Amino acid sequence: MAMFGKAKEQLDFIKKAREIQKKLKSETFTVESGSVRIIINGEQKIQQVILNKEDINIDRLDVLEKDIKTALENGIKKSQEYAANVMKDIGGLDGFPGM
Repeated sequence: MAMFGKAKEQLDFIKKAREIQKKLKSETFTVESGSVRIIINGEQKIQQVILNKEDINIDRLDVLEKDIKTALENGIKKSQEYAANVMKDIGGLDGFPGM
């Protein structure tokens, strides 16, 4: 019977992991820095990059580069915070090796 108990635990774990993944995939965050707007989802996948072309000075591409870096960092931070909250709300991945 212990074998069936383990199988149920593994199935519950898989269901919980899929639920977490679904939540992360469906949530998006919009962050801006200067002339750059980035939309990123909870899986930390970039959905869209939007540049406000009127604000970009071609002679100061260093500013654009800094804005891109800052927007990416802020988007990743937001998605990480969201993922941590989702994991906490759902109960994490208890039973996952190493957790």
